[in-house]
Amino acid sequence: MRMRPTLSWTPSEELPPGTTDPGPVAEVLGAGGVLVLSGAGLSTESGIPDYRGEGGSLRRHTPMTYQEFTGSTQARRRYWARSHLGWRTFGRARPNAGHRAVAAFGHHGLLAGVITQNVDGLHQAAGTAEAVELHGSLARVVCLSCGASTSRRELAGRLEEANAGFAPVAAALNPDGDADLTDEQVGDFRVVPCAACGGVLKPDVVFFGENVPPQRVAHCRDLVGSAASLLVLGSSLTVMSGLRFVRQAAEAGKPVVIVNRDATRGDRHATTRVALPLGAALTTVAGRLGVPLDGEPTENDRTTA
Repeated sequence: MRMRPTLSWTPSEELPPGTTDPGPVAEVLGAGGVLVLSGAGLSTESGIPDYRGEGGSLRRHTPMTYQEFTGSTQARRRYWARSHLGWRTFGRARPNAGHRAVAAFGHHGLLAGVITQNVDGLHQAAGTAEAVELHGSLARVVCLSCGASTSRRELAGRLEEANAGFAPVAAALNPDGDADLTDEQVGDFRVVPCAACGGVLKPDVVFFGENVPPQRVAHCRDLVGSAASLLVLGSSLTVMSGLRFVRQAAEAGKPVVIVNRDATRGDRHATTRVALPLGAALTTVAGRLGVPLDGEPTENDRTTA
């Protein structure tokens, strides 16, 4: 279950200090068989804020829960108004150096897989086709009545048509694509139903308070079990949906390396935490390993061509 975003853990607990040496990341990647677990911190350099880092959205914003969304027509109106506005920015986000580095590591045969807690689709946009979206994707919409799955872009067009002239100025954008709007700004925003059956539409993401599909969890556990090591990128690991995989890897004696500037709930289970900006750290590691980014050949490729 993706729990309601209250902090039961704080970084004030005694945890092993982080290092600013990216060497441990290069070491595990160089050995191959690495499973990547990514969180919101990987996407901040693409302009998408995180939940819990410095200035994180949980300091001012509580994401809607599944129970609120399904139990209230007004809550759904508020969600879709805010999400529709946020999608205009969220949908234009592009992969950053960190996403491109992960894709390059995969293309170079160093990864056993990628699990992402993010719903932004940026791993796939960078070229990581097989990323497991633990919490789903904002690019898809599902009907709660008939189960039909449709494109978010298609829904955006329908919402634009139903709400001509809707263009309030949001105070901020949140990691789930939700823009901060007041009730007055939401106004009488019109929510459109499923085009197939008239049912309630929901983004195909796991809301706080909703269960991650058990088959998806089982698949992720299998990936952890078959990987040689776990590399956590930009996740505070505050909620159990990601932390359980760190615990599983550690209990199996597999190296766990975390790259996150702030302390995380998983630090006590990790071999080390690298406290560096993700884009710069992963680009440095790619250079050390001779892994080309953006299709640029390595020196060895040039000499053997």
